[in-house]
Amino acid sequence: MTLRIGVIGTGMIGSDHARRIQTVLAGASIVALSDVNIDGARAVQSEIAPDAVLYSTGEELIASPDVDAVLITSWGGTHAQYVLAAIAAGKPCFCEKPLATTADDARRIVDAEVAYGKRLVQVGFMRRYDAGYRLLKKVVDSEIGTPLMVHTAHRNPTVPEQYVTPMAIHDTLIHEIDVFRWLLDDDYVSAQVVFPRASRHSHAKLADPQIVLFETKKGVRIDVEIFVNCRYGYDIQCQVVGEEGLANLPEPMAIVTRKDAKVQNAILTDWKDRFVDSYDVELADFIQAASRGTAAGPSSWDGYVASITSDACVEAQEKAGQIIDIALPERPSLYN
Repeated sequence: MTLRIGVIGTGMIGSDHARRIQTVLAGASIVALSDVNIDGARAVQSEIAPDAVLYSTGEELIASPDVDAVLITSWGGTHAQYVLAAIAAGKPCFCEKPLATTADDARRIVDAEVAYGKRLVQVGFMRRYDAGYRLLKKVVDSEIGTPLMVHTAHRNPTVPEQYVTPMAIHDTLIHEIDVFRWLLDDDYVSAQVVFPRASRHSHAKLADPQIVLFETKKGVRIDVEIFVNCRYGYDIQCQVVGEEGLANLPEPMAIVTRKDAKVQNAILTDWKDRFVDSYDVELADFIQAASRGTAAGPSSWDGYVASITSDACVEAQEKAGQIIDIALPERPSLYN
């Protein structure tokens, strides 16, 4: 039986996910679309899903008896209302990050899902599905001994002028916040932000680069370099140091050339190219679970913890150099 999916939010990521479901993956079809920009929804209907029905609101789409599951790819401020509506309707939903723009709203989602009694929400933390990170986790779990330290970097070639200091946490670091918890099977207890010498390619409202320092419950120390105007490319680095050895995140596959007295290979410049395959895998996981009436992968709890942690990191930005405690409530048994 084909899973009937409705998409709320038909911008860049929404249209890309719709295309992926319609043309790449098996087991599902786009049957409904909704966006505040109706022309955007019509364009996706015309180009990708001609049989999809257009709905004027996300709530109407969720309530439709012709929709089995929901993809929420609208702007972040609307995520909580649509996720809560999907839970109330008993329909599995995939929500792109962030789960919610406040920790309070994320907690409301967790409470609603726990009250429903079954997982219905998958959050779009796609790095857990990246082949390189999965290889790294396998090695960390079995080959290098107890993890002691993690050294990482998240570098973008450039960012738009409207990108400001807190966005380094909410828009950039958010992926590291989630993937390190998964990689180490651990949680954070504190965060600190320090600012090195500023790049001349930044601007007055963006402190760039910056370094975020975490401590985990198990005592692992993590340093994350965030450098969003590095100029040379999109570069994700991660090295885990264990008691018996260390492991590095594999570099993306690239052809090495020898030319003009140089040995070199290309570096990616677009985040979509770096993680393109992981989007396929995460949505295939969603389709499989939603077809059983549930959800898998990163959960509402993961989204809630990421929200609490990112709020602490922004506070650490504002209080540069100070260590900010991160206190998590007890995890409901639904997410164990």
